[in-house]
Amino acid sequence: MEKVINSYECLFIVDVTVGDEATNATVNKFMSLVEANAEVVDVAKWGKRRLAYPINDMPEGYYVVVTFKSAPEFPSEMDRLFNIDETIMRSMIVKLDYDAAEKKAAKLAAAEEATAAEASAEAEATDAE
Repeated sequence: MEKVINSYECLFIVDVTVGDEATNATVNKFMSLVEANAEVVDVAKWGKRRLAYPINDMPEGYYVVVTFKSAPEFPSEMDRLFNIDETIMRSMIVKLDYDAAEKKAAKLAAAEEATAAEASAEAEATDAE
């Protein structure tokens, strides 16, 4: 039987009132958890941002978005660990309908083509002068 691997996107917000070291420790803890149990496709550390509404009377949080591929059991375990950790203000894990790695590869290929097209256009403009 073939092992099922799905793509997921996870957003979590870390409490910044505990200090920079504790915030970074929490982010690193969950990043190492994802790296140990899944294939990381993309990580976006948005940093300290103002919340849309106060959560537990706190106006700011540290945002991290991780896209990864894993077995279906891992996201539920990760969600359980998010709920246990007191420095996590909010978290959300979403199963993606598409393969995240393929979409990222296509996006990088399109960006390379656009860069190559710009370079050739600049070369033609230089030759014309």
